[in-house]
Amino acid sequence: MNLRENVRIAWHSLAANKLRAALTMLGIMIGVAAVITLLSIGDGVNRYVADQFIGLGTNLVFVFPNDDPSQTESSLTINDAEALADVTLVPGAVAVAPVYFRGADLQYGGRLYRTTLRASTPELGPLRGYEAARGRFLNDSDYNGRSRVVVLGPEVVKSLFPEDVDPLGADIKIRGITFRVVGILAEKGAGVFGSQDDLAVVPLTTAQERLFNTRSQRTGRFLVDMILVQAVNSRAVEDVVIDTSNVLRQTHGITFRDEDDFLILTQQDFLSTFGEVTGVLTLFLGAIASISLLVGGIGIMNIMLVSVTERTREIGLRKAVGARRRDILSQFLTEAVVLALLGGFLGIVLGFLGAAAVHLAVPDLDTSVTADSVLLAVGFSAVVGLFFGIYPASRAAGLHPIDALRFE
Repeated sequence: MNLRENVRIAWHSLAANKLRAALTMLGIMIGVAAVITLLSIGDGVNRYVADQFIGLGTNLVFVFPNDDPSQTESSLTINDAEALADVTLVPGAVAVAPVYFRGADLQYGGRLYRTTLRASTPELGPLRGYEAARGRFLNDSDYNGRSRVVVLGPEVVKSLFPEDVDPLGADIKIRGITFRVVGILAEKGAGVFGSQDDLAVVPLTTAQERLFNTRSQRTGRFLVDMILVQAVNSRAVEDVVIDTSNVLRQTHGITFRDEDDFLILTQQDFLSTFGEVTGVLTLFLGAIASISLLVGGIGIMNIMLVSVTERTREIGLRKAVGARRRDILSQFLTEAVVLALLGGFLGIVLGFLGAAAVHLAVPDLDTSVTADSVLLAVGFSAVVGLFFGIYPASRAAGLHPIDALRFE
């Protein structure tokens, strides 16, 4: 008996018991739909995280103080940033921006809003892709003149100013000191480290002398919390990492036996770390969805056993007229696989609808269904049908013709 004939008999058998077949396929449908939807969510999270890190800037190298509990202050200083900006020391770098982070209360009239204050140089804007929707970003005149100017994110503007007040050119107070708003940043949305619109940027020199005590108690130098270095292109990133490490070890007086008191990371390092997390998440979601397919497979086995019992006399008759063991085995295996594949194809449609629904609920999450997830779901459903159809098919094929014909 060829495959075509087996499929025809399987289709005829399923059509004779439409409701039972539909209920059996429901388990496979839900399983396949769950696999496709959950894997699309996992892939969407991966793409979202990657896009967010790309949104931080291009070809960036992040330098942080080493997380040493014994240290009471940052190991990075403004002098380190100046050394890294020297093209003779780090030839692959095109821009360097030291950054000092602190939470601060901003006040306008009777309104008070707490945000993250970022004190830096004019290079921070191009490095991080900050664009002014209105006004301008910090310039060299602001930095060198220690000007009391501030650039605000759109979220801060909405929370701090009434709707009938133009924030551009307005005076606000930061830690009791008056600053003039010279720019409002364009909206960037949420990022991997929180909202990219909830911030205020002031010149680093102004923050050092007017807002915070940023001098080191040991050396008297101005401290910073992070240094951003931009490589000329992606190929130069590794060279910039090496040169940055060499320069900082030299300026910090670190011998070749001692460990670094700083940490250097690239965007790829961040992506790899988050990729491991999201990869585990995707695997976990796929495993959960596979349980539904397992339950659906058990349903197929149950129904196929019922089918074997119901068709025992038919099996005996087929064997009596010359059907071989493998013919009966392939017939029932084909029926189980057809049942699983039908449920799988319907589950694909349901999975596409589920992924689309998730995207509508969370527009920032791209839940596009990939061909890999579809092939995985269909392949797994076929394997489930084959695996859970083996025992009923073997039981049918093993029936003795005389006993089968006598079955009531």
